[in-house]
Amino acid sequence: MAADNTTGRDDPGPAGGGPGPAPPGFDTSVAHPARIWDYFLGGKDNFAADRAAAQGVLEVLPTMGMIARTGRAFLAAAVHYLATRAGISQFLDIGTGLPTANNTHEVAQRANQQARIVYVDNDPIVLAHARALLTSGPDGKTAYVDADIRDTGQILAEAARTLDFSQPVAVMLLAVLHFVPDADDPYKITSQLMEALPSGSFLALSHASSDIETGLVAAGTERYNQRSAVPVTPRTRAQVARFLDGMEVVEPGVVPLGHWHPGPLQQLDSPGLPTYCAVGRTP
Repeated sequence: MAADNTTGRDDPGPAGGGPGPAPPGFDTSVAHPARIWDYFLGGKDNFAADRAAAQGVLEVLPTMGMIARTGRAFLAAAVHYLATRAGISQFLDIGTGLPTANNTHEVAQRANQQARIVYVDNDPIVLAHARALLTSGPDGKTAYVDADIRDTGQILAEAARTLDFSQPVAVMLLAVLHFVPDADDPYKITSQLMEALPSGSFLALSHASSDIETGLVAAGTERYNQRSAVPVTPRTRAQVARFLDGMEVVEPGVVPLGHWHPGPLQQLDSPGLPTYCAVGRTP
């Protein structure tokens, strides 16, 4: 379970250890995914509305803190695999979230100092913290794009200023596609991103499941959607696997968090945490 941050103030300033002043015109009374996730991770960049939303989910789905932490472990394992064994030096991380330990550029540039990373998010608090995501090593480069995942044209156009689209790119869609409802066609969005990239590019994804711990997930989803500005749509394994149609899926395939390798194996004596993860390569 995430650390208890309920004692923090909404505008504690630098000494308070919290998020600091909100951007002008920003409504702190509305919970947003990046800051709810920050709370699950035990972070301090969240406001009262975010904490209330997170606590409501934790009451019925107490493994959310573990899901968030294991999701970060998957990010580190996937990026390390891509930067080493797959030879990828370019990453497009969409739905970045708030900076924490082992951000994509940190993992990638430890393996390859020349790695280039473009982060994409549309939360103004994430934008305010983007400087922490732009601390590239001298031989590599990082950039930040303020855009919604649905704006694939904008994302690709701005990312092309930093990334070379004639060379393979790894697209990171971690814990973001479940925020795209069926009405907005998340499969089309993913296809538009991948079709713009050359052969040998990769997609790494994680996605809330609807067929693991079904009752708990349904209750947690209901609680989350009651309070968050952006509702979540969990999907089945088959629905998640569809995002990888036409790709060569890296072993062990589409699996629950904690079961993916290379990387630390966890929860092998259980059905796994209620989130799927996978890495696929375009032929």
